[in-house]
This record gives sequence, structure tokens and C-alpha cells, in this order.
Amino acid sequence: MKKALVTGSKGFIGSHLVNYLADRGHFVRGVDIKKESYLETMEDKFFLCNLKDFHVALKVTKDVDWVFQLSAVMGGIGFIARVGADVMRDNALININIMEACVKNNVERVFFSSSACVYPDYRQKHEHSEALKEEYAVPAAPDQFYGWEKLFTEKLMEAYKKDYGLDIRIARFHNVYGPYGTFKNGREKAPAALCRKVALAKDGGAIEIWGDGKQERSFLYIDDALDAIYKLMQSNYDEPLNIGSDWLISIDDLADIIIRISGKKLGKKYDLSKPQGVRSRNANLTLIKKVLGWQPKISYEEGLKKTYKWIEEQIQAEASGYA
Repeated sequence: MKKALVTGSKGFIGSHLVNYLADRGHFVRGVDIKKESYLETMEDKFFLCNLKDFHVALKVTKDVDWVFQLSAVMGGIGFIARVGADVMRDNALININIMEACVKNNVERVFFSSSACVYPDYRQKHEHSEALKEEYAVPAAPDQFYGWEKLFTEKLMEAYKKDYGLDIRIARFHNVYGPYGTFKNGREKAPAALCRKVALAKDGGAIEIWGDGKQERSFLYIDDALDAIYKLMQSNYDEPLNIGSDWLISIDDLADIIIRISGKKLGKKYDLSKPQGVRSRNANLTLIKKVLGWQPKISYEEGLKKTYKWIEEQIQAEASGYA
């Protein structure tokens, strides 16, 4: 069993990952700048601290085998379209500190949570755009600062592998969703935002869709993501790898599934002034199927049913004063 560090351990993927690793018998150390999370976590030790301080990064990476670097300033399209400097500065500081600390502490292996946002804007401009292969990240042209920061860190890790022999694993996440994640206040992603809007809407009313609803994405349920992360960390593959779904769906159709799950009759209205991101983004899973033998199993219907139920419960609890 490995001693594992999960940074950003109170975040959405981080909190689920802590419990996933603990369930498999690993010693888990968690690190975050907050001590609360929607999901109760089972780490063996927790540090409340800020990884922008190198001495903190040096301390928390000491005497661990695996580091899962999930700590980041991030959010949904509304957030990353608005915030650039804070995202690039803070995330670069954190990632540089973690890489350097892992080398100094002889960490066995480090995982980095990259993003599908690294892919060029010009490959995602049209409906039903070609699914994104890992090799398409270069020549680079991400559409947001967030994507540039993620791509920079991938190259940073490549340099640390080349110069210091650091054993790296890089996952390009494609829209991971599920219960126990952010669902309000501007940092939530599309599935959570739509679940919240539907849960709040009165039967017979309407929900707001950002854009025209025709923009397309693929979404991956958290349980599938955790299995892929674990398989990647146990493998010998050290190049960037898509972890996502290749089930392309429009935001309109995603909303329709959630409305159907809710049992309500709701209309949709569109706000073309709001950020929409790229027109179409889908994961090509050819490489991960080949090197890990992994592919997603949980359907949108199943994953969204669990996600909607949890978000609806949170909204009901808030309305009754029990949140």
C-alpha cells in the first residue's frame, strides 16, 4: 500500500479521491486551503495550508510515495472566462512548488490534473467537431487562460521528468461531474448548474440556458473518473492522457435529461450574452482504451439521476434552514 498525498482534498474530485484511496487501504494525507467539503472525507491526516508557499509544499510532500496534484483555482465557464491572472499566477505557483518539492523529497510518482481546455480553439469551432486526440494539443491555441496554464504545467512536468527523472502521470479531464461538488455561486460546471436550475424551477416554468443550447460537450461521471485515475497511477504510461467520455451531447439535450429526471414540465429560455466556451468538445478515447483498457461505464441517465438527487436535497435543506 502506498502513502498518498491528495492536494485540493476538499474539492470535488479530491474529496472523492481521498475516500477511493482510503477504501483501498492506502494511507492518505489531505491538503487544502479550506477544511470543509460536501463529502465527508476519510484521510489519515489533513493539513490546512496554502501550497503557494514552497515551504508548505516541501512539508506536505515529505515521506509520501504518490502525490495527486489537484489543487487549483478553477470553476465553470462563467468563472474561467472572467478570471485570468489569478488562475495563471496561483496555479503556476502551486504547480511549480509541488514539482520542486517532489524532487527534493524523492517522491515516487506525481499525478497532475490537467484539462481538455488545453486543446486548440480552432479544432472546436463547429458542431460535431472531431473528437480530440492527445496529439492535438500542439500547435497550441487554448481559448482561455486556464487552458494555457494547464498546458504550461504539462510542459513543466515534462521538463522535470527529463532533467530530474521525476515519474509523472498527466490526466486531461473532460468535464467530470457528480454529487458532492460545487453547484452554485459561479464556480459550478454545466451539469451542476443545470441540476440547480431545474431543482429551483417551479413546475410549468422555465430554466435559463447559457448560449443557444447547441454547444456540445462530453461529460464523465466521478466514479468512472476515479477508476481511470487509479489505473493511470498504477500504469507505466507517462504521457498526457484523456480521461473523459466520448458520448457527445448538446447542452439542450443534457438539460432535457435533467428535466425528465426531475419529473417537472419545464421550458427553456436562452441567454446569448453569457459565456459559452468552444462550440464542440469531445474526448477521443482510443489511447486510454489501448494503454489502460479503460472506458466509461456510467450513462448520463444514471449519473445525472444521482447528481440531481443530491443537489435537490441540498436546495431543499437550504430552503428549510437545515443546510
